[in-house]
Amino acid sequence: MDSPVLRLRGITKRFGSLVANDGISLDLDRGEVLALLGENGAGKSTLVSILFGHYLADAGTIEVDGRPLPPGQPKAALASGIGMVHQHFTLADNLSVLDNVMLGTEPLWQPFSRRAAARARLLEAAQRFGLQADPDARVGDLSVGQRQRVEILKALVRGARILILDEPTAVLTPQESESLFATLAQLVASGLSVIFISHKLDEVLRVSHRVAVLRSGRLVADLPAAGADKAMLAEAMVGRAVAPATKRAHARGAVAVELRGVTLRGRGARPLLDAVDLTLHAGELVAVAGVSGNGQEALAELLCGLHAPDAGTLAIGGRALPASPRAFVEAGIARIPEDRHAVGVIGDLPLWENAVLERYASSAFARFGVVRRARAMAHAKGLVERFDVRGTEAAGLQTTTRSLSGGNMQKMILGRALAGDPDASATPPLIVAHQPTWGLDIGAVAYVHQQLLDACAAGSAVLLISEDLDEIFALADRIAVMHHGRLGPARPAADWTLASIGLAMAGGATDVKAAHAA
Repeated sequence: MDSPVLRLRGITKRFGSLVANDGISLDLDRGEVLALLGENGAGKSTLVSILFGHYLADAGTIEVDGRPLPPGQPKAALASGIGMVHQHFTLADNLSVLDNVMLGTEPLWQPFSRRAAARARLLEAAQRFGLQADPDARVGDLSVGQRQRVEILKALVRGARILILDEPTAVLTPQESESLFATLAQLVASGLSVIFISHKLDEVLRVSHRVAVLRSGRLVADLPAAGADKAMLAEAMVGRAVAPATKRAHARGAVAVELRGVTLRGRGARPLLDAVDLTLHAGELVAVAGVSGNGQEALAELLCGLHAPDAGTLAIGGRALPASPRAFVEAGIARIPEDRHAVGVIGDLPLWENAVLERYASSAFARFGVVRRARAMAHAKGLVERFDVRGTEAAGLQTTTRSLSGGNMQKMILGRALAGDPDASATPPLIVAHQPTWGLDIGAVAYVHQQLLDACAAGSAVLLISEDLDEIFALADRIAVMHHGRLGPARPAADWTLASIGLAMAGGATDVKAAHAA
């Protein structure tokens, strides 16, 4: 049997009192796909950063092909054949494919660039591994799937024999994901080894040979993928059985939100929203699918009062509201923003202040312009208990919000959205949930999903904007696809397939029958 191409022994890394990696030992064989799983904070990013030379381990050793890997040196990792494709691509949009592949491969003081040789290496790798690429194409003009191929080619041209893929399908259409899986099979057949980091367990079981699970910095499972299932992996990740969210049967109510011909212009020639029509009913969850950057952010901001339509009409509960976040909050519109750190919380404020942040000036929490601190803190305490916000054991409600984990921060935001008004007797008329589970572990995802479904059953209209098709199919009553600012018709979830929704996401037919035929 061949010796492992990569060997980690006793990798330990501490950040103060936190043990991020605790004596982790792993092997990776030649031509093997090893899936690396774990909750947020389990230690995956730290371990990969140590492997790639970004962090120095406090203890432990790494060997590549039996030779020690110098610690803390990204250049040494690259020279040893370790390549990485990040979740957020590291490409220069204004440069060509060839220029991006060459970046960092030549010294600055070299008198001339060896472009012809680099082009030949790029074309040879593209042909060998079936990765079509035009060396002269501008990266900014490429699709997301094409950009990912450029990232993979960049690693291969530099001689990568171990490829780390971080959430590689997070921004891909189903068709682009299938293309990636075909590429991976070809790479592995040629002897390349892959570390595959993903939260999509179906994909993990499909592409990997072996699965390693981290929990609280420790390796808790290392098993063949062939003998595993989703429930087993989920339980290994969180240390308990994870029950999926369940829908309750309920009736659909009256129209809660209606958009007619809504257009929102941006700085470019193409509008952010282009003649969008959408109707949501009380007790209904409608999902908007699409590749990131196709107008989803503009739609979410419009429905939170940050923009006024340049054309068309927006009615909530049968009436128009002024384009003011305060007006929308006072109307009971609940928002779960895409970026919880940037626009969901003020990280340096204590938890209790963030819990009332959107309503601090209301009569519920202020009198004569002064915050009623006792009432605000009592409300925050109730949210912490009801929505199981953890991480406050040391400082209680004075806990700095940025110190919370992603899952607990999202639980606080969810509680503020669903129960932010102590004087309200009903659930919010509209919940705008934009990427509500982005970056959360599987246990927190199940919790957020259940809360959204329960709010829907209680009468809220829920607009779910997500790039996670598993999430969309699990929760949605109806699904619409957004592409280049245009929103296709919202059709029953049962009418869609992965193939038809992927075609629509890429700009193909938005009519389900046409998509099936295609």
